Amino acid sequence: GKLKQGALEGSNVQVVEEMVDMIAAQRTYEMNTKVLSAADNMLQYLSQAAR
Repeated sequence: GKLKQGALEGSNVQVVEEMVDMIAAQRTYEMNTKVLSAADNMLQYLSQAAR
């Protein structure tokens, strides 16, 4: 292709969409962390109850 001198190139990144996706990923990560923590607590309880 040809380069135009003085032309302004648009960004290929949709900033708002990327931020929304990042926030959703963070919330999913936090939720999964809480689930794993709860499962760990249950396993510890069962382990102690079996003794």
